[in-house]
Amino acid sequence: MNELIYFMLWAGIIFLMMRFGCGAHVMGHGRGKAKHDEGAPERQATTESLRWTPPAEDVDPVCGKTVDTAGAKPSVHDGHVYYFCSRDCRERFEAAPEHYLAAEAKSPPAQPENEHA
Repeated sequence: MNELIYFMLWAGIIFLMMRFGCGAHVMGHGRGKAKHDEGAPERQATTESLRWTPPAEDVDPVCGKTVDTAGAKPSVHDGHVYYFCSRDCRERFEAAPEHYLAAEAKSPPAQPENEHA
């Protein structure tokens, strides 16, 4: 008989925990607060603004040609994407990137155009 009372006591405790959400109401879980989906547009806008898009054209650091990035051969070095006119230029760059980047750094930087809002 004691086992039956013990079993009923635990069954009652488990029932009450399930009925009242295992204490979730004490912590305010899901009641009177914003829904999880309400912040989604802000997160989506932030994610879209951080998306990287390649430029339409870039300069091959090996031969200096202007290449269309859609058909170019890309390579990533030190977190930067470089575009090449051919596989040959890309392989030369990947063999000694410091050589080509040092030559690129010596050339004077292009002056950006002023944009007015």
